[in-house]
Amino acid sequence: MSQPLPFVIDPAGADRHAEYRALRALGPATPVDVLGLRAWAVSDPALLKSLLMSPDVSKNGRAHYPAFARTIRTWPLALWIEVQSMLTAYGADHRRLRRMVAPALSARRVAELKPTIRSLVTELIDDLATVPPGHVVDLRERLAYPLPIAVIGHLMGVPEEQRDDFRQIVDNVFDSTLTPEQAQANAARLFEVTDQLIAIKRGDPGDDMTSLLIAARDEESGGDGFTDVELRDTMILMINAGYETTVNVIDQAVFAMLTSPEQLDLVRTGRAAWEDVVEETLRAEPAIKYLPLRFAVTDLELPDGQIIAAGDPILAAYGAANRDPDWHGPDADTFDVTRKVKDHLAFGHGVHFCLGAPLARLEVAEALRQLFERFPAMSLAAPAATLRPMPTLISNGHQELPVRLRPLA
Repeated sequence: MSQPLPFVIDPAGADRHAEYRALRALGPATPVDVLGLRAWAVSDPALLKSLLMSPDVSKNGRAHYPAFARTIRTWPLALWIEVQSMLTAYGADHRRLRRMVAPALSARRVAELKPTIRSLVTELIDDLATVPPGHVVDLRERLAYPLPIAVIGHLMGVPEEQRDDFRQIVDNVFDSTLTPEQAQANAARLFEVTDQLIAIKRGDPGDDMTSLLIAARDEESGGDGFTDVELRDTMILMINAGYETTVNVIDQAVFAMLTSPEQLDLVRTGRAAWEDVVEETLRAEPAIKYLPLRFAVTDLELPDGQIIAAGDPILAAYGAANRDPDWHGPDADTFDVTRKVKDHLAFGHGVHFCLGAPLARLEVAEALRQLFERFPAMSLAAPAATLRPMPTLISNGHQELPVRLRPLA
């Protein structure tokens, strides 16, 4: 890219809302610096949806990013373009991989998980009920984290003793403040523990997603199945996407309800449903602010006359697009569970739309329903402005979510 770089994406995500506004003010697409890598950030929802649907935009850096080999050695977020799974596949390869993964997240399998999710939430809420009145508890640590870990662990068949390992490693995958060396070491550890899980499940398969994917790998013939690397990286995608993103949606939804009592009252009086809260959270505070990366397959002329040259990286600015006033009106920055149109890009768009969206929605709605029913007097235990964002340009959550579940009698 020869264009100037008027904007540097903050790797620590210190003020996402100001960043969204600044990006939109610079136009539908603007050159940015992402940890030293030059890319086009696309914040206009119409343009972004168009590019996400276009066959002239690819997620396969190996095929369509001339600087791929150099980038994966030096860029802290290299894992996001290095893995070989649905996340980075293009064209026929993407269709092949998605076809093999889709049965594991079918409507039937998600429906079968409902009693399990309800039971897991109840268990976590029962544990929270042991906290004495007036005491402060970190709800991110005690609910937002353990629920998705338990659900994805159950779905993937991850043994209990491996779940803490996966949590720390996945957290680091989303941390954009790591050095390239730290990120490479973390990726190596992620590959190692995933290979260990594959070996365990290949020797002792069960009724879980990992066993299903291994069976798809071992039973397919004629070049239509997974390669060993694709199997491993598909599992990494499922664990990463099924865990970290749901943590953030629970976190942001609880925060929104506790800082907007009039919105909570709408739910309690039946004028809105918890599903409305989930959708408005996904719109106003999507779990993924920016998703790296896509690449122009050919020169792309934008409506304003700019050219995204073939091979240029593209950064999907989901957080900025979701709050665009041209899409959601002048109150786009306002959290409103009664908003008639809650359309958003939190789960992506087009062929890469997240297969796990129904599962995430189910988890978050059940967690909110039981939490606020059990603790109707719950309150935030620190000023909202003092809560620290996660140190990342990708994830959208708080480092802690301190609450008082019940007031001191």
